[in-house]
Amino acid sequence: MTPLLEIRKLSRHFDLGSGVVKALDNVSLSLDAGEILGVVGESGSGKSTLARIVMALDHPTSGTVLLDQRDIFALGPRDLRKARRDFQMVFQDPYGSLNPRHRVGRIIAEPLHLMPDAPKGAERRALVGTLLEDVGLDAADQDRFPHEFSGGQRQRIAIARALITKPRLLVADEATSALDLTVQKQILDLILGLRDRHGISVLFITHNIGVVQEICDRVAVMQHGKLVEIGPTQEVLDAP
Repeated sequence: MTPLLEIRKLSRHFDLGSGVVKALDNVSLSLDAGEILGVVGESGSGKSTLARIVMALDHPTSGTVLLDQRDIFALGPRDLRKARRDFQMVFQDPYGSLNPRHRVGRIIAEPLHLMPDAPKGAERRALVGTLLEDVGLDAADQDRFPHEFSGGQRQRIAIARALITKPRLLVADEATSALDLTVQKQILDLILGLRDRHGISVLFITHNIGVVQEICDRVAVMQHGKLVEIGPTQEVLDAP
C-alpha cells in the first residue's frame, strides 16, 4: 500500500547567529490512509515544526514531503492552493484560531475559497449545518459567535472548518491540550468517529502519552529534532 503521507529525510535548521539550531534532523516517517499516527515528544523536540512543514506553512532546509505521492514543495502556487483541499489543520487554541468578529457559519465556510465549485447561498448554509451536526453541534449554531461556546465546542467548530473541503489528511497540533479531561475525551472520541465514518488520516501532535494510547494506531517519538522510535502504539509504550 502506498502511504498517503510520506516524509523523507526532513530537516529544518534555524541560523540564530550564535549557532544553528536543528529543529528537525533527518526525520522520515509515513502515514497510511485511515491511520492515526501520534507524534509525541517533550517541548522543543520538533513536533510543531514538523506539523507546520507538513502543512506547507514553513519550508524545510532539506528533505521531501509527499502527499498522495506529490511533493508539496515542488508545486507552484496555484497547484499548492488546489492541493490544500486535501490537508487541513486543527490548532491548539480553538478560540485563538477562530475570528471573534465572525459568526460560526462564516468561519466554517472559510476554506471553501480553495474550491472553484464551492456551494453558495442556501446550499452552503446546508453544508455548514451538516458539518456542525457531524461534530456534535446544532445546525442553528452557525448563527452564533465563538464567544458563545465553551472551549470544547469551539474545538468542534475548528474541526468542522477543517473538514469542509473533505480533506484526506488532518493535522492536529496539540488539539486537546487546552481542554479539561472530560472535554478532551469527547474530542478524542469525535476524531475517532470521523476517522471511522470518513476514512480520514490524522497526524496527531501531542506531548500527552495518555492521549496517544487512547487514539493512535502508531506512535512516533521525537527528541531534540530526531525521530528516535516509531511503531505500533502499545508496543512502543510497553517496551520503549
